[in-house]
Amino acid sequence: MMKSKDEISDLLSRRDFLKFCGVVATTLGIQTSGAVQVAQALLSSQRPPVLWLHFAECTGCTESFLRTTAPWFDELIFNGISLDYHETLMAAAGHTVENILTNAADNYHGQFICIVEGAIPTADNGIYGQIGDKTMLSIAQEICPKAKYIIACGNCASYGGLPAAEPNPTGAKGLIDALPDLSVPVVNVPGCPPNPINLTAVIVDYLLNGSTPSLDSYHRPDFAYRKKVHSYCPYKGKHNCLELDGCKGKMTFNNCPDIQFNEGTSFPMKAGHPCIGCSEPGFWDQMTPFYTKKR
Repeated sequence: MMKSKDEISDLLSRRDFLKFCGVVATTLGIQTSGAVQVAQALLSSQRPPVLWLHFAECTGCTESFLRTTAPWFDELIFNGISLDYHETLMAAAGHTVENILTNAADNYHGQFICIVEGAIPTADNGIYGQIGDKTMLSIAQEICPKAKYIIACGNCASYGGLPAAEPNPTGAKGLIDALPDLSVPVVNVPGCPPNPINLTAVIVDYLLNGSTPSLDSYHRPDFAYRKKVHSYCPYKGKHNCLELDGCKGKMTFNNCPDIQFNEGTSFPMKAGHPCIGCSEPGFWDQMTPFYTKKR
């Protein structure tokens, strides 16, 4: 019997979804057969509440995450997690939004995943970064300790990123440095922006195991940041290697060439752009200049 367009669409969606689960499983190092486990975790009826905080950043990490496909972003937030607060995506504004955040943090105290995007200005008690009549620092101090688990998404949230570049007049810091007394476990997923697959994989790992993944000394998940970019790169040692153009792949830990952006479509070197070391602490100061002229 010939299938209808809707049935074909559903079939393709299921195939795409399982393909995505397979990629996440591979990223986590649990073999492609683990796709079923990943799918079960994402489709669980027990969707964890997620509060996504924005601080000093460009929203690039959100923009990257919005472009996830198979599943699409809407499928992830409606089936995998319960995204209860995200300033970029919410229609509400003003005091209504502030009340949503504080009420959700209180109602789900000790139960929610907190995703932090952006550095936190700390100089002069944080007055250089404010949302409404509250400083970003005070919001982080109020909300983050109530979380069960925190993901610092992007280099800014992880290590300060561009806002913390010299001379850093606002005293911008990554989450862990800004809240040194924080007892909630934090996983850094650095990048500018990070691959959304890595962020999804951290969430799935939590759904599967109820704990943080194995982390390196910079609080990055080992499954995504255990090897240097150069070791994955298909162009190393070849005529189109970009090392002479300033590529920082030999100094950078990330899985960009392996788990590529846009569902395996591309990564910087494939597009002819050298690695800029965006997953490393202090990359804006330590990795510049990003380009080197060939002699």
